[in-house]
Amino acid sequence: MAKKITVIRKYRPEFKRMRTMQTAQVVESIAQRTGLNEGEIRFSVYELRDTILDAHRHGQAVKIDGLGTFTPTLRLDGSVDILFRPEIEMLNELNGTKLYATILNKANIGKSTEELVAKWNAEHPEDPVEE
Repeated sequence: MAKKITVIRKYRPEFKRMRTMQTAQVVESIAQRTGLNEGEIRFSVYELRDTILDAHRHGQAVKIDGLGTFTPTLRLDGSVDILFRPEIEMLNELNGTKLYATILNKANIGKSTEELVAKWNAEHPEDPVEE
């Protein structure tokens, strides 16, 4: 019997993943937009990273207006993780613009979990979702 999470993973709408934009590309893009030189941008990125690390070592979250909040958290094994919560304005801007990325399972946007389960059960009668 299939699990509900398997169905959601298979049918949920998602972006087709493209290659990750690397630091060099980010730096070049910022340089073109701002007129700053690439060295200044790289220096600023590393200074921002070091500032966030310092704050996290003291248990502080870091909020950067226009970007979001970086928060240090502890896992059960004691290792440190960093959570990032984007600014709501950033999400609103992304949701309010045309997306150029390919969306997989686009027809399933707006469907409920129950609808996805029904689709799975119809397509996989030999492996229905366990309730």
